[in-house]
Amino acid sequence: MQVLSPKGAQKRKLYLRRRFTALVIIAVALLMISALAPFIVPNNPYYNDALAIRSMPSAQYPFGTDGLGRCVLSRVLMGARTSICATLILVFITFVFGTFVGLLCGYYGGILDTVIMRLIDILLSVPQMVLAIAVAGLGGGGMMNAMIALGFTSWIVYARLAKCQTISAKQEDYVQAARLGGHSGCRIMLVHILPNIAGSLLVNATIQIGTMLIGFAGLSFLGIGVQVPQAEWGSMINESRAYIQLAPWAVLAPGGAVVLTAILFNYLGDTARDLLEVKV
Repeated sequence: MQVLSPKGAQKRKLYLRRRFTALVIIAVALLMISALAPFIVPNNPYYNDALAIRSMPSAQYPFGTDGLGRCVLSRVLMGARTSICATLILVFITFVFGTFVGLLCGYYGGILDTVIMRLIDILLSVPQMVLAIAVAGLGGGGMMNAMIALGFTSWIVYARLAKCQTISAKQEDYVQAARLGGHSGCRIMLVHILPNIAGSLLVNATIQIGTMLIGFAGLSFLGIGVQVPQAEWGSMINESRAYIQLAPWAVLAPGGAVVLTAILFNYLGDTARDLLEVKV
């Protein structure tokens, strides 16, 4: 890691703060668009226009139409609501569960830690996406089953990180003082340890949004996630790939939405991490 002078560190932190603020504004704008999608779509995303099948982008259909004559832009906007909202809900649930498990394992250790860590080792022995496909396939597809499949292994990241941070934090003086003060283990974990390790966990959660979004779109692309005709980016790509040479816009629009959204949240997480590492 590069060592900066106090003045250089201050300049870099100011730059990172500005970049972080700009990225947060873009992310909030994206979330608002996805939340307001039903009210801002230019056309009905589920209306089949037989006279406009695979039409090129135009004033009426800015992103063209798909193989059933549906407005691609409208479906991308509605797909943002499905993809982003499902991803954020899933990241929040796995973040809370994984952090709680990691806190317990790191603070108490013992048999609980051994059993959970062995379970994590077993889950890590299988690639996450392969395991998610298997779980989603057994569940029969659908948005809820796709979320369960991805969440089945996603909590591991937070559990391992929270455990390592907790083991380090419980050796600090403020934790020892809390113990001498007669505070319970639950209070020490939630009031004293968690606020001090939350920064790195939140940064990791932000980065995981992009990974989870791609995984969710991947399951839908394979037909074991969100089912058609519901608008979702992965299922839209799957529907349109058969005629990609005739109407590439029907694939490029949802594909670009997935890539750009994933890059945005990855960049946001990286910026937040760099901001926390800079010492002034």
